[in-house]
Amino acid sequence: MSEITDFDSLRRAMAENGEQPEGPARNARAEQLLVEAERLDIPLAVIEALGHQLKVYNYSSEKAKMFVPFARLLRMWDERPGDFDEYETHSLHWVFKWMSAGMLDQPHVPLASVEKWLAEMEHRYRLAGHSTRAVRSAEFTVAAHVGDVERAERAFSAWLAADRDTMADCHACELHGQGWWQAERGRDAEALALWAPVLEGEYTCAHEPHTVLASSLVPLLRLGRPEEARAHHLRGFRLVRSMESMRGAYADHVEFCALTGNEARGLELLAERPAYFTDEGHPHSKLEFLSVVALLMGRLSELGLAGQRVPGPTGREWTALELAEHARVEALALAARFDERNGTSYVSERARARMDRQPLVERLPLGVRAARPASAVAATGAAAPAPVQEAVEPELAVLLAEARRLSDTLQPHAVEAWARVARLAEEVDGVELEARDRAEIADHEAIGLGPDGAAAFEHAAELYARAGDPGEALAARSRAAYVRALTGEIDEALAAVAEPYDRVLALYAEGDTEVPQAAGVLMGRARILMRRVHEAEGEVVDEAVLAEAEAAVRELLALVEGRAGTDVRLAARVAEGHAMLAELATHSGNPEAGAELFARAAAEFIATGLPWFAVEYEARLAGLAHQLGDMRQAERALRAALEHGGPYLEAVGRAQLHLQLAEVVGGRGEAEEAAEHALEAAHWADEAGAGPTLGAWARHQLGGFLVRQGRWAEAAEVLESALAELTAETHGDGAVVQTQWWLGDCLSELGEHRDAAERRLQAAEIARHWPEQHDHATLAHLAAESLGQAGLPTEADQAYARAGELWRGLGNVHGLVRSLRARAWLALRTEDGTDTARDLMTSAVEECADAFDAADDDEARLRLVSELGHTHRQFGDLLARSAAEDADDDSIRATLEEALSQMAEAVAVFVALGEGTVHARTGAELAAGWLETDLGRPAAAAARARAVLRAYADAEADADPDAYGGSDEDGEHGTVRARRAEAEQLLQAAEEQKGR
Repeated sequence: MSEITDFDSLRRAMAENGEQPEGPARNARAEQLLVEAERLDIPLAVIEALGHQLKVYNYSSEKAKMFVPFARLLRMWDERPGDFDEYETHSLHWVFKWMSAGMLDQPHVPLASVEKWLAEMEHRYRLAGHSTRAVRSAEFTVAAHVGDVERAERAFSAWLAADRDTMADCHACELHGQGWWQAERGRDAEALALWAPVLEGEYTCAHEPHTVLASSLVPLLRLGRPEEARAHHLRGFRLVRSMESMRGAYADHVEFCALTGNEARGLELLAERPAYFTDEGHPHSKLEFLSVVALLMGRLSELGLAGQRVPGPTGREWTALELAEHARVEALALAARFDERNGTSYVSERARARMDRQPLVERLPLGVRAARPASAVAATGAAAPAPVQEAVEPELAVLLAEARRLSDTLQPHAVEAWARVARLAEEVDGVELEARDRAEIADHEAIGLGPDGAAAFEHAAELYARAGDPGEALAARSRAAYVRALTGEIDEALAAVAEPYDRVLALYAEGDTEVPQAAGVLMGRARILMRRVHEAEGEVVDEAVLAEAEAAVRELLALVEGRAGTDVRLAARVAEGHAMLAELATHSGNPEAGAELFARAAAEFIATGLPWFAVEYEARLAGLAHQLGDMRQAERALRAALEHGGPYLEAVGRAQLHLQLAEVVGGRGEAEEAAEHALEAAHWADEAGAGPTLGAWARHQLGGFLVRQGRWAEAAEVLESALAELTAETHGDGAVVQTQWWLGDCLSELGEHRDAAERRLQAAEIARHWPEQHDHATLAHLAAESLGQAGLPTEADQAYARAGELWRGLGNVHGLVRSLRARAWLALRTEDGTDTARDLMTSAVEECADAFDAADDDEARLRLVSELGHTHRQFGDLLARSAAEDADDDSIRATLEEALSQMAEAVAVFVALGEGTVHARTGAELAAGWLETDLGRPAAAAARARAVLRAYADAEADADPDAYGGSDEDGEHGTVRARRAEAEQLLQAAEEQKGR
């Protein structure tokens, strides 16, 4: 910490403190600096130190401390206004606004005092000649706070009608306040329209768009625009996360989580800010925070999680129920203090309304990891309660009929329907089910048991036999054999199915069983043989195995094709048989036939009225189409699978389909739709409990698609979330590196250069071990850029040097030259670094020349010549900037001559390259022209200006109207206009120089 010895060192110390994070440490330093200022015995030093104190208090949780330094400043102004310079005079009047709002947020300050200060502010503004705009804005805030709607509307209108002057809040803050009032009055669309310039980045400040993003969340949800709300949450929370003074905006984000089914993320937000529960410096934001805590805890209690442990005030453990009660009591007590001061009940009414809000969206996926809270039963591990018996039980016959209808038509939930029949039969005294009924109950119980259902199927077979249906008994035995195959006992399963197979064929031949029963046995045997094929997945399958399986499938199809009629079960056998043939074709090396057969099977299931059975085969079709390069077919199949699966798809299956569709859609450049599918994939993976595996991969993909759209803040949140679970072991180190890379790009775009450098260096360290080093070199280069932008020139130079060596090893001259140029510019920023900078630029020129001599490809030579031109141009710029202002005239002139020589070389190179480099040539020509004026050569400067004007003389009359970008001011047309304007300016400067 530097010692304060004079006014300049005090100012430097205050500037350094102003750059520190908000909080008590920064405030304490400001207090210490005031003591140091008083020791200097300079009135303006004390005034500036008091103003610094005011600022850091205002942007912290200790806002209540503002009043003392302000009162002292005001007294000093009244006694000796001459001690204030122009800036501090402006600042004193500016912070009057902070005082009126600050007093309003402190319930111990009487309302009469607030009104008195409002009048004092108006009086002093009038004396100083300021507009009443800021005064009316402050009056509006007072009226809105106490619930005086009529006065608030009058003040609001007067605020907007008054002229803007230097005392008015910045555009961004004013628009926030105006939009807040519209939303408060239920005019959400008007609010969003007012906020648009802030949200789009037209107006910004230290706290905007932070607060606008937070305030927009609920209005967007109410307007039915949840996707925008999600984007604003991800973008806005990133902005407020580290700002201690923004407890109110932070509360808006917690509220958003509570209203969108993201209770788990809400808990994570609370855990990040334990001090927000207890900080007393700003009671109004504490009221807002506690209100949404009560809302969130209420939601958890409604979900059956009242007993879940949650983050709360330090010193004890909290359950959701306990914290809900505590937060509600504390919030209402604070609200009551405000209402007692205001003489209204308005603040309490608003607090209650906020605490009792109902969700606006049942579940809004955010893309960041946060598992949905489990039900109370799952959380405690308690047994599920028995269903409440209805007052009048349905007739058993009705339940039987419904269960049989569902099973005969292969509808979902048939297993559950038969289970209900079984429960009712046990509960009702004197009921004896028929053997057939008990057989079907056992059969469906076995289906529900999956691979563990062999014994239940055998029991069903016995019951079918007792019921006089030997064919169905054999079918049940074949199902028992198949589930054994599912556990890997394929040979045993084949042995077990042999007898039922022989017997059912004999029965069918004798007319003692029907097609459905015989088909059931043949299907069981075919499925077992297909399991043997599956066991060889990824390996070459023995042709005999394939042939035996295919024969079994064709035998099944020979039995059932043409005989299905209206029998859904037989039609399903036909479709499944074709799907089996599709698998066999694929295993035989004929994916085209496989794709055709999968498409046929899916179509048959759909035609039969069983679209949910088509999903598996549509997914398989998509995979084959992808393999065959038919992306349109793959996309159609995936969309169909999602549509046909409907509510019957399991969460993990839905996640996989959305993820595959994201990759396909993203592959054809539709990043926005791809992001939507990746978002859905992440959500369903979390729902399935696969967040750390499939979910992390989906978040990785989602982040990449957001990056492609330039949605940097959203992408950063998602990618950081993905990195918490991505691992090289599960997802591959390539995925980890790519995620770090994307995140580094995001952080760089957001101006977080130090963090961007860290991410890029981490990725480079992994890529360092890869056989191919291009990614390593690129990441090292990008990390160097970030280090330089973060103000770490030494570290940046080291990283550029590392990248340069990697580029050299790869034979990439362009990368090497650019790293040398970057190092040269860094060297110029250091003391006595001019000679080093020159040497590095000279090396860059030499590397280009050497590579040109060694190149044996015309295109490569052209690229190297272009690189040489840019290097000469940058060398000239660097030399021009290196001309020290305190050097003697001859030294400066010699440096400028050298710079001009490099610029002339650049112009010559670009001229040789032709029209393709016209903009590079004119840029260098203009730079050379300005150097000519610096050297006192107006004629030469004018000649260069005219050369630029000639280069663009026919631009607008070009035969191709789009040749220079059409009307795109940011494209080539804009460049042409800018260059022409600069050339005219140079020409005028040269003419004026001639006349002197």
